Amino acid sequence: MPDLIDGSENVTVHGIFNWILLLSIFSIITVIGNYIGYKHPLTDSLVGMGILSLITLVGVWMERKLPLNISSIIYISVIGIVLAFPGMPTADFVAYYVSQVELLSIVTVFLAYVGIGMGKSWNEFKALGPRAVIVTMLVIASTYLGAAVVAHVVLVMTGVTV
Repeated sequence: MPDLIDGSENVTVHGIFNWILLLSIFSIITVIGNYIGYKHPLTDSLVGMGILSLITLVGVWMERKLPLNISSIIYISVIGIVLAFPGMPTADFVAYYVSQVELLSIVTVFLAYVGIGMGKSWNEFKALGPRAVIVTMLVIASTYLGAAVVAHVVLVMTGVTV
């Protein structure tokens, strides 16, 4: 079975359809988890995920179509910031609906997808050897600890008791 997203530089109707399909499945699972875990209304969460998915789709398209050598994550971030920037006509709408989607709901689905992806290429991962496994675990743990430290510092600086 070919990969759903091939990562090629070409933008085809088939490739865009695959992105839309993947983002739709991802969004539906996230909205269900968001409703069950955080009790956010289904319609609000669905609109929020629709906004996030559309921003993602545009960012990926821009990475492949524009002649600049810029990662899609930069495009996605800039589009999101511009749409939610105070004073923009879209700011209130985007901020409200995206705030109805909890980050943990998104991360849970994303990590499940990554786990499935790793499971498909487990033999390739094992071929890298034990050093790669150790480095991977250290990178993941360091990223988590670094994010926790930054979050703690920001919470303390803003006066939130921890």
